[in-house]
Amino acid sequence: MNTQPIIALLTDFGLADAYVGTMKGVILSICRSARLVDLTHSIQPQNVRQAAYVLMTAFRHFPPDTIFLVVVDPGVGTERQPIAVETAHGVYVAPNNGVLSYVLPQVEVRHAVVLAEPRYQLPGPSLTFHGRDIFAPAAAHLADGVPITALGPTLPELVKLDPPHLTIRGGSIEGEVIHIDHFGNVITSIGHLAWEGDNLILTPQFGAGGEPVRLAAAGVRVSIGGRTISGVQPTYGRTTPGTLLALVGSSGQLEAGVNQGSAAGELGVALGDPVSVSFAE
Repeated sequence: MNTQPIIALLTDFGLADAYVGTMKGVILSICRSARLVDLTHSIQPQNVRQAAYVLMTAFRHFPPDTIFLVVVDPGVGTERQPIAVETAHGVYVAPNNGVLSYVLPQVEVRHAVVLAEPRYQLPGPSLTFHGRDIFAPAAAHLADGVPITALGPTLPELVKLDPPHLTIRGGSIEGEVIHIDHFGNVITSIGHLAWEGDNLILTPQFGAGGEPVRLAAAGVRVSIGGRTISGVQPTYGRTTPGTLLALVGSSGQLEAGVNQGSAAGELGVALGDPVSVSFAE
């Protein structure tokens, strides 16, 4: 057993209230040796799809025995199930609302259980703060060596989100905005993109299917928020400050950015808004 287990927390709680700190207090009361990592607490409130994407971009950069505590839970207190899923790369403690949809297809799932055993919950769990009363204790007990199978019965079915929109046909690609980061960079569902000289190789994600597509970066036209961006740049610094540009982000997704500015502010877009790409075949 890892003597200093890592628990990575991802929530939509923000940091203005005591919710995150309270969950950490619960964890450390059960497993004093746990190392707590704040993945983010700035997920848009109740945005399960955004949380699923952010988790997907981060999980591979953690040790394979990390416990991911994910609490983005608009269905708290309803019949949705609290669950834990053990995989070949990480254990995930989360509501069964689809928030694990983008991670689990990329890893080997070994066990999935419903968090139903009262011994591993706080007494008298509230109906509105399962993060404190059910999820945090489960993560802490797992970190302290309790086997996942002791936390409850086998989960009969995982809830899955519909994949982000990604359609490739002829010389066009259609997608959507799936994340807006702290800098105002607008991340889209169009990926995975990799540079090959002056070309981009698009390997479709999210179940879009099809063969990889080669794009001449200079010939790409990106339409988003009523604007058209010509070409794809390798980095922000290839343009002058204040310039709107398209580029490939660190997770391989097509992004719209502004050199030393906010693309989200300039474009006025929101999560789920459409984005399209045209290119010469």
